[in-house]
Amino acid sequence: MTRRELMLVLGGAITAATALRAQQKAMPVVGFLHSALPGPAAPSVAAFRQGLSETGYLEGQNVAIEYRWAAGRYDRLPALAADLVRRKVDVILAAGVAAALAAKDATSTIPIVFTSGDDPVAAGLVASLARPGGNLTGLSILTEELTPKRLELLSELVPQVDVFALLVNPNYPTADPMIRDMREAARTKGMQLHILKASTESEIDVAFATLVQLQAGALVVGTDPFFISRREQLVTLAARHAVPAIYELREFPAAGGLISYGLSLTAVYRQEGIYAGRILNGAKPADLPVQQPTTFELVVNLKAAKALGLTVPPSILARADEVIE
Repeated sequence: MTRRELMLVLGGAITAATALRAQQKAMPVVGFLHSALPGPAAPSVAAFRQGLSETGYLEGQNVAIEYRWAAGRYDRLPALAADLVRRKVDVILAAGVAAALAAKDATSTIPIVFTSGDDPVAAGLVASLARPGGNLTGLSILTEELTPKRLELLSELVPQVDVFALLVNPNYPTADPMIRDMREAARTKGMQLHILKASTESEIDVAFATLVQLQAGALVVGTDPFFISRREQLVTLAARHAVPAIYELREFPAAGGLISYGLSLTAVYRQEGIYAGRILNGAKPADLPVQQPTTFELVVNLKAAKALGLTVPPSILARADEVIE
């Protein structure tokens, strides 16, 4: 091979390598910021990928996803969000209001798609639902407003109970409003309500022991991504202590819990994936209205009810979207 031929070959290799690097750099990156753990969130991740695929993006082919998990430690979220910003991701998915606030504090330019159980306007995430403004949009999932409804359903299921308990994570931003609304709902119905708090696995164990000591006859598990990730533990403890409990998502009855009332988590993450894909395709968060769910799922596990010695009233069965035998 002559010197000229060698230079042509080397030049071609360098050009190809440069083009490859440019192509790799051009692949957009989504930052996935979650408050909990990856294992229990696997169905949500799959739904998010499904939403992305519906807008033309397949992970590993034409989009990359950087995952960051706080494992229930909300104090870790600011550092995780800052890391995604340093990596210059193209859009951030912030799961939960705590993650959304951390992402908002970390950047005012990178688009953010959030889920918020609190009022996103009151939380300072967006200017309005119809016209978010700024770099954030997403879904407002109304979890705080649904908690008193769960108390009502649980009291219908166990009408003989007049002492209830509410389990909340004190580190979750919506904990205080949730407690306030539940106390008001219990007071209106003449119920006694105990507040139990847990932000770690061991504290959940302690909360159930306290619940038994207080002789609470039923439990409302508050909205919290950490509780979702610990659903197996919560369902197991409720069964062990023979405590009827109501949860926010069907994933709990599917894991053996008694009853749930709330939105479809997979539907939420699918929509977030669609929003993230639309932003990658050029849409601006300020122009994408914050969406609110219009349908909610009532799911009852008859096997769990039988184990607790409960007969599910026909009024609940008639309204149930899913009955697990």
